[in-house]
Amino acid sequence: MKTICTTCPYCGVGCGVLANVDDAGTVKIKGHPTHPANLGRLCSKGSALGETFDPEGRLLAPQIGTRSAGWDEALDLVADHFSQTIAEHGPDSVAFYVSGQLLTEDYYVANKLMKGYIGSANIDTNSRLCMASTVAGHKRAFGTDTVPGVYEDLEEADLIVLVGSNLAWCHPVLYQRIVAAKKARPQMKVVNIDPRRTATCDIADLHLPLAPGSDVALFNRLLSEIHQQGCVDSAFVGAHVEGFEDALNAASGEDASATGLNHHDLTTFLNWWIGTEKTVTVFSQGVNQSQQGTDKVNAILNCHLATGRIGKPGCGPFSVTGQPNAMGGREVGGLANMLACHLDIENETHRDVVQGFWKSPTMPEQAGLKAVDLFEAVGRGEIKALWIMCTNPVVSLPDADKVKAAIEGCDFVVVSDLSADTDTAKIADVVLPATGWGEKDGTVTNSERMISRQRAILPPAGQARHDWDIMSDVGRRMGWADAFAYSAPADIFREYAELSGLAAALNRDFDISGLQSLSDAEFEALEPTRWPITANAPKGSQRMFADGQFFTPSSRGRMLAVHQNATTKAHGETLRLNTGRIRDQWHTMTRTAKSPRLSTHMAEPYLEIHPDDAKNNGIRDADLVRVQSAEGEAVLRALITDRVQKGVPFAPIHWTSEYASDGRISTVVPSVTDPVSGQPDSKAARVTVSPMAPAWYGFAVSQKGLTPNASYWATARHARGWRAELAGMEAPQDWQAYARDLFDLQEAEITSVIDAERGVVRIAFHENGCVIAALFCSPEPVSVSRSWAAGRMGDETSSSILAGRPGADQPDPGAIVCACFNVGVNTIIDAIVQKDLISVDQIGIALEAGSNCGSCRPELAALLVNGRTRLAAE
Repeated sequence: MKTICTTCPYCGVGCGVLANVDDAGTVKIKGHPTHPANLGRLCSKGSALGETFDPEGRLLAPQIGTRSAGWDEALDLVADHFSQTIAEHGPDSVAFYVSGQLLTEDYYVANKLMKGYIGSANIDTNSRLCMASTVAGHKRAFGTDTVPGVYEDLEEADLIVLVGSNLAWCHPVLYQRIVAAKKARPQMKVVNIDPRRTATCDIADLHLPLAPGSDVALFNRLLSEIHQQGCVDSAFVGAHVEGFEDALNAASGEDASATGLNHHDLTTFLNWWIGTEKTVTVFSQGVNQSQQGTDKVNAILNCHLATGRIGKPGCGPFSVTGQPNAMGGREVGGLANMLACHLDIENETHRDVVQGFWKSPTMPEQAGLKAVDLFEAVGRGEIKALWIMCTNPVVSLPDADKVKAAIEGCDFVVVSDLSADTDTAKIADVVLPATGWGEKDGTVTNSERMISRQRAILPPAGQARHDWDIMSDVGRRMGWADAFAYSAPADIFREYAELSGLAAALNRDFDISGLQSLSDAEFEALEPTRWPITANAPKGSQRMFADGQFFTPSSRGRMLAVHQNATTKAHGETLRLNTGRIRDQWHTMTRTAKSPRLSTHMAEPYLEIHPDDAKNNGIRDADLVRVQSAEGEAVLRALITDRVQKGVPFAPIHWTSEYASDGRISTVVPSVTDPVSGQPDSKAARVTVSPMAPAWYGFAVSQKGLTPNASYWATARHARGWRAELAGMEAPQDWQAYARDLFDLQEAEITSVIDAERGVVRIAFHENGCVIAALFCSPEPVSVSRSWAAGRMGDETSSSILAGRPGADQPDPGAIVCACFNVGVNTIIDAIVQKDLISVDQIGIALEAGSNCGSCRPELAALLVNGRTRLAAE
């Protein structure tokens, strides 16, 4: 048994992970007890990492078209196509689209190859979809993309304001740090600002359900009130801030009624914020993913600059990122409008320094195309060769069907990924097998500027290679052998660290020059360290701006005059669709969908919709709903709840065509972007909703994968195989033949109950005396204990399988609430009743539920108060 210290590959918290690997290659995961980001905690996704090494679906060799190829053939083809395209059409006819899941070393090589040697800035990243507005806001206010605070501020604060951040589900470990701090200091207050009543409201002393998109109006009102109450830090503003008067004048003219908040709640928030010196304002996608995202960021920063609440323990603005290396990507210039080390591509001096350091033949003088613009250029035929790395834009970008058509029409498309089955890889000309988490080796940077090592746990699968190695090989084949002669990630890291010292001399914040002389052994052993890391501060630094010095030309922080735009409200039959993440899935499910327990909480794409909207549109709970916009259509399961506001339904972003027939919600989202950051607005699509009204609904379970043939389907893994939700507009003529095709079981023994008059169908398949598959159908959403039925696969044949529910002597755990310990809702309710449990902590002691990552604790609390939480299709 060996133990490897590494870093989680999911959100930007950057949790340390201990991976224990036995001689058979089985991996067991636990939190690293001394890593400063998580101190041993892991969320449900991180805890399940050991389940995601399943080789099924893994790309093991380069693929050209539909055939396997060798690396030399594949990379010669890539290098030749890119070289020829550049020669015929110029450097801006090619583009890279990369990912916040790449390691810093991968990112660095990608930017060096594209910007310094190909000579184009047409390299952008999926971080554009989550953090670009924060980058733009930081640069406008601070001069650089600098996160001022550290995680310890969350524990030292007396007031935490969460803005557009469902921290309990999207950053559970930070949420648990706040929970623990609040338990230790009950006087700490938490305000949750979110149109939805999310799980994060469980710890909130005040929930502000503001009108969607009205954040600028709220924080402008706060700035105005700060001034009216005489709470401006005049000394700090006078010595360290510019733009105060203009920002205040803009804020003073703002109409706070746009927020839709009642007077009492608004006044309470204003007084708490103004009256609490130690205030941390945490913001995330609800702020960033907006047509006005950059202005929202600056409205928040304005309030902290006006009060001098920045760079001090327990206070400051804090952006929490959504990807494991979104910060590292920003640091190496992963965005089309940046250079490495936070240098600016449109600054001649900065360009000269980078070009001179790289000894590169060229350097673009203008920013490249940002993500949405880049794929629009692909669609117009202007980008003729495209390389997509470790991301799935056919699912994640807005107007996703248009993006798919653009890629399909592009002359030459390369995809580097773990799988050839992603929506994007399926339409590529060349697919290259890249290493994934557990095989990669390098560094990542988390939301608090902490650089951590990601280390290999297992050898690469098949012929998979590291992204930096693939790109370096292509660079050498394109004629730049010396520039890309890297043999290990440590070589790249040292070069990058050296360049950061030159950037620091140009008044940039990012400086890790203290690490530029690391030996290979020292790089291998590198402990988590927060930048800046210099010769004078070799162990890293804490908060930024404690001295009031910023990275603007004047060395002053900038306050910006921002104004609230008109918000997109529901009009007539249209609703304003909000999209986002859920607890147990991540991005487009390439990794999380491999874990059976992560698919038990929410097993299919769904739509949270207000009861009034459901009634007005003829939608019942568990109905299938068509969500339509001018751009496209999705079909989702209805979850009727007052957790969302009337007129503002919510849908998750994760489902792909691998796992659902029509679950790609980005197909209905228009490609509207923030004019400053270029970040898409993912929370304001105007949609209509209507019931699908199928002729039949079905639920299927099987020991092996199945092949749905239905108008609607959604598949998910369970511990003993696969499950699927189904629906069709016409009933099959022969149900048994349909079931045999569905499961590909032409010879297996069948038992069935088919009531043609009522439309009720129950079919079970048996082999060697064991149940191996079952299908349940009816004219209404199927009432079956899904977790119980799935748990019967492989059991000895019994007639009870056709009932779809256990007998009185058999426990039914119900829908899974705690994914970490696989605890179902019925088990929890029974324990509450039988053991007279009265607190979430007691549930944890009795069942373990809620005792690991804690992201299910709000649901446990709701079960204590309200009984069973209703889940989609359960």
